[in-house]
Parts: sequence; C-alpha cells; structure tokens
Amino acid sequence: MSKSRILVVEDQALLRWHAVDMIENAGFIALEAEDADAAIASLKLSADVQLVFTDIEMPGSMDGIQLAALIRDRWPSMHVIVTSGREPVDVSTLPAGCPFVAKPPMWPALIETMRCLTAA
Repeated sequence: MSKSRILVVEDQALLRWHAVDMIENAGFIALEAEDADAAIASLKLSADVQLVFTDIEMPGSMDGIQLAALIRDRWPSMHVIVTSGREPVDVSTLPAGCPFVAKPPMWPALIETMRCLTAA
C-alpha cells in the first residue's frame, strides 16, 4: 500500500520543518512549500497529493484561506486542513469541508484527522 502524500504550506521554516517531521514520523510522505505560489506549483507537478495542511497568514499572492478555496476549485477531491496561531479565526470564511486546527496543533489528534481524510 502506498503512503499518502501531504503538502505542508508554512512560511516559517522551523514550523514547516517540524510539521514535515511529525507527518513523516506518522507514516505519510510530506512535501513542503513556503507560500501559496510554491504550493500551487508543487500541486501542478504532484497530482497525487491527497491533503494540504496550510497556514492562513503567509506572504505572497494569497493567504491560506484563498489557497484552500483555489484547491477546492481546481482539485475538488483534495483535502485541505487550515491552521493559524492567530485568534479568533472565523471558520465561516473557510471553504466547505476544510477543517480548522489552531496552532500549536495537538499532533495526535491532527494526525488522526489526516489519516481519516486520506483514507476516504
């Protein structure tokens, strides 16, 4: 059975590396992007990404909510989990079916959510 691919989109390198490490330790293949533009480029090259884990606030042409909406439009079968350390986040602004996880995430619960989404 092949491992699920998860793209981590986070502009803060240490947080991105930590997320990649946690995801890989859970048995997934983790890809990384520092902003939405890099994420879109990666998704165009890797059609087998099953889930994107994206921060809301990042530099570049769009934020994580806009990225989640774009992914929903272009790759409707791809799952997206949105995260932020800023409170409060109005979850009604998130695209349908995109769960929100506050930073710092509770990694066991987040990994379980990722497993459930990628198994579907």
